[in-house]
Amino acid sequence: MWCHDIGREQASNKPLLKIVFQVMMRLFSPRKTTLLFVIRDKTKTPFEYLEPILREDIQKIWDTVSKPLAHMDTPLSEFFNVEVTALSSFEEREEQFKEQVAQLRQRFFNSIYPGGIAGDRRAVVPASGFSFSTQQIWKVIKENRDLDLPAHKVMVATVRCEEIANEKFSLLASDEDWLALEQAVHAGPVQGFGRKLSSILDAYLSEYDMEAVYFEEGVRNAKRLLLKSKALQLVHPAYITLLGHLRSSALMNFKIQLEQKLSRGEGFVASVNSCMQSSTLEFDKGCSDAVIKHADWDASKIREKLQRDMQAHASSVRAEKLSQLIAKFEKQLSARLGEPVESLFDTGGKDTWASIRRLLRREADGAVSGFSTAAAGFELDQEGFGKMVQNLRDYARSVVVKEAREQAGKAVIHMKDKFTMVFNHDNDSLPRVWTGKEDIKAITHEARSAAVSILSVLAAVRLDEKPDKIENVLSSMLIDGSVAISSRSRGAGIIGDPLASSTWEGVPPENTLISPVQCKSIWRTFTAETEYVVTQAISAREAYKRSNNWLPPAWAIMAMAVLGFNEFMFLLRNPLYMLALFVIYLFGRAIWEQMDIPGEFRNGTMAGLISVASRFFPTVMILLRQLAAKAQGHPAHEPARHTQTLASQSFRSQTPTRTSTSTSTMDSSVSSNDSSETGVEYSSPQLTRRRVTNVEHEEFS
Repeated sequence: MWCHDIGREQASNKPLLKIVFQVMMRLFSPRKTTLLFVIRDKTKTPFEYLEPILREDIQKIWDTVSKPLAHMDTPLSEFFNVEVTALSSFEEREEQFKEQVAQLRQRFFNSIYPGGIAGDRRAVVPASGFSFSTQQIWKVIKENRDLDLPAHKVMVATVRCEEIANEKFSLLASDEDWLALEQAVHAGPVQGFGRKLSSILDAYLSEYDMEAVYFEEGVRNAKRLLLKSKALQLVHPAYITLLGHLRSSALMNFKIQLEQKLSRGEGFVASVNSCMQSSTLEFDKGCSDAVIKHADWDASKIREKLQRDMQAHASSVRAEKLSQLIAKFEKQLSARLGEPVESLFDTGGKDTWASIRRLLRREADGAVSGFSTAAAGFELDQEGFGKMVQNLRDYARSVVVKEAREQAGKAVIHMKDKFTMVFNHDNDSLPRVWTGKEDIKAITHEARSAAVSILSVLAAVRLDEKPDKIENVLSSMLIDGSVAISSRSRGAGIIGDPLASSTWEGVPPENTLISPVQCKSIWRTFTAETEYVVTQAISAREAYKRSNNWLPPAWAIMAMAVLGFNEFMFLLRNPLYMLALFVIYLFGRAIWEQMDIPGEFRNGTMAGLISVASRFFPTVMILLRQLAAKAQGHPAHEPARHTQTLASQSFRSQTPTRTSTSTSTMDSSVSSNDSSETGVEYSSPQLTRRRVTNVEHEEFS
């Protein structure tokens, strides 16, 4: 054995030595047979190190072989005498090698001498019995399979055919065409892969057949099958890679075709079936092109994986499309329910929830109808479709409930808006003017009733059309201050505040938006924030009464009548004084109306006095000028508008620091004649003074 083969399994013939040990123990009794190990081309490693390693390996082989029961504990030394020698390298030390070989030759020449390599010679056969002994040995060899070695022809064929097969396999592994084909397969699908690879394999198998044609047929065919198997194992990864490319390509085409068909509006199930059939045919065509005639490889597993991948992608696309479809209709429901429901809550009324129910039913039915039409191409099963429709209806309901909860959070704002609308506007929706004739208490009661109606609408969700007593309870407790206890409650002995509870009678907790306790708190906040509006209305009414009542109190009138009786009688006895007083009254009345004395004093006493003082003399002069002109039979050359401008300019020149409010008040029109002579009408500062058309035409004609 070679020095570098020490410790190796096959190179050191350990299996053969194991068979020798087993046969020796089974066929022969213990005898000293010498095992001489000759180590070729000894290296620089000292022989003292190599020999123990070799002996240790031999002992391990002996310990591992199966032994007959009779020799179970028999040591190796009973059967074999192990010796080890070493020879130097012939190439490096030729002389020393020849000398060592000569010494080894002498040992064989003298093997039967005492101490020679022939062993203990206990089984020595005499020369006369050599023929019979040889026959017996041959018989044992033929009968024992372990010793029945093949014929020389078979052995040669085995060795040579194996060498040829290994050579051809090595050439195949390094073949440029094969390497190029393998590299191309790793890059992507290759057209004609099976044909090209079959051609390469045919070439090397043909070469093997040509070189091994003269060797034993059985051995030749066996080695050919072995070569073919090894070659197929070499190319099989490339074949699997190619199938992977074909599967990926078919799957990608399936995805692209499916997306195109769906974008054109074709049915989902029909599109999936068509695309799967097309992609599967494409894959099968590629597999047919990749078939190698020397192999019977099955691509069914890759095909099944392709179908599973396509089904998985179709399922994901289906789920995505359905999700998009549902999201679309949910968005539509949110848009069509959100603002209308909010508007219905803003208006408020007894039929608010009825209107919301009608709106919800109409929009939900429309969304379900549209979804049913759009989902027809998916061919959903009845159970799945029904579940999606129910989810859509539930979503529509949730939109309404969510909006109701948001509006319930703004209950105080809605109540204040409703109260202000009813309180400050009459039945014709016109702004209310507090003239003193209105019944503020009744109006306040009406406005608060409207606010309670809004609160009752926002207190609970009423999508199931079940009657409740929320509005009656709120009205009786918050407005009237009492509540009619139901007969069931009275029979059960329940007497107390219905608003001192967290739930409404007959209303499920999940439908409660504002609990009774919260209603009481909201009402307290509402009344506190609206009391100012009522107070302002009362103050405005009282102020209006005071501004339109210029008569002194009744006691003052009686005192004036009693104390001024003598003066009154004096006037009756002197008609000229009476006429003079009447003229003065008319002149004063004209000045009163012309200057709009009440309007001037609305901006304050001091501002009114300043305005009247500044305008009094110009107004008197204007009136006198107009009277003189009429007495002469000539119309006044200055129209009323010019008169107004002069008075205003005179006033501005005298009081340059007046505010804009006082200026607007003082710029009211001034007329020179009283109402009986000129046909001029006078109104409050808020109204526009107008001149009768026919009188004005006479003056300017």
